[in-house]
Amino acid sequence: MKLPEWLSRLIMRGYTAPEYDSDMKKFLITGLGNPGAEYEGTRHNAGFMVLDKLALDAGVPFESCRYGTMAKIRVKNCELLLLKPGTFMNLSGLAVRFWMNKEKLPLQNLLVVVDDIALPFGTIRIRKNGSDAGHNGLKNIASELGNQNYARLRFGVGNEFPRGGQIDFVLGKFPPEERKLLPERLEVAAEAVKTFCLSGPDFAMTHFNNK
Repeated sequence: MKLPEWLSRLIMRGYTAPEYDSDMKKFLITGLGNPGAEYEGTRHNAGFMVLDKLALDAGVPFESCRYGTMAKIRVKNCELLLLKPGTFMNLSGLAVRFWMNKEKLPLQNLLVVVDDIALPFGTIRIRKNGSDAGHNGLKNIASELGNQNYARLRFGVGNEFPRGGQIDFVLGKFPPEERKLLPERLEVAAEAVKTFCLSGPDFAMTHFNNK
């Protein structure tokens, strides 16, 4: 599916956020997933995949950093710190809290990219805050930051699993028919991330939610 023309052009614990600076153009973009070759390509690593797409398009490699790996890219006048926590999903908040504090970023400049079984495959949904919806990565981030007032981009992975089969489903890989569509959906998600940084969450939500 061809991207719209307008879209193509857009190219801890106890955490205390500093005062919001409208001129601040640095963002922490955290993709959730599990490190290790055995988890590559799994549904639970959709957050990693979106960040991989952003870094690949920018020609920037990920390098080892505290609590994970990071690639730093520029999108117009914005600097995006692409963080893939190496703490495993359930302790993702450790990495988020550390880098938010280190970079002195307000919560408005954090975006967490995460898989979501409540959404059909490839569906994008951005929210400025909200509950963890049972996702252990989001739950740990909220625990470390002390609140849930941070933005998240949910990437739908579907929920076609039998009762009690959720863990095997999210730790399983996308089937062939979805893998064919995955590059285009990751491109849309990557553009949504950039739009969030360039134009704000409301604009991004209007133009990408459920696209």
